[in-house]
Amino acid sequence: VMAAAAGAASPADKERFICIYPAYLNNKKTIAEGRRIPIDKAVENPTSTEIQDVCAAIGFNVLLEKNKMYPREWNRDVQYRGRVRIQLKQDDGNPCLPQFPTRKSVMLYAAETIPKLKTRTQKMGGSDQSLQQGEGGKKGKGKKKK
Repeated sequence: VMAAAAGAASPADKERFICIYPAYLNNKKTIAEGRRIPIDKAVENPTSTEIQDVCAAIGFNVLLEKNKMYPREWNRDVQYRGRVRIQLKQDDGNPCLPQFPTRKSVMLYAAETIPKLKTRTQKMGGSDQSLQQGEGGKKGKGKKKK
């Protein structure tokens, strides 16, 4: 039984899916804090749901683990929680989607696509909403006083 657990598990097993934490794609994080792609390609505060959405949309077999936390994430807020598991390879070891042979290629794709999501394009920066509700909502966002 131990042999099966030690690496004989097929890539189709949930255990063998790659994990992508939102921190990997977050342009607010440093490499030390867990970002894994270049900052110019990263996204502002991606959520595990967004990662799940873009990956499921292109046909990946995706699992969302809502209550998992990225170990280096100090912020326990719900929006930082969760990780996405993606089946990268089929049983025979070939990529499920030939255009995504590596986890890096998946991360870059997700980071590129998340800003185009409807949820993002409609209310720009959905995650920042809660921060600005105070008074005036749109104050100080990009417009300088003349």
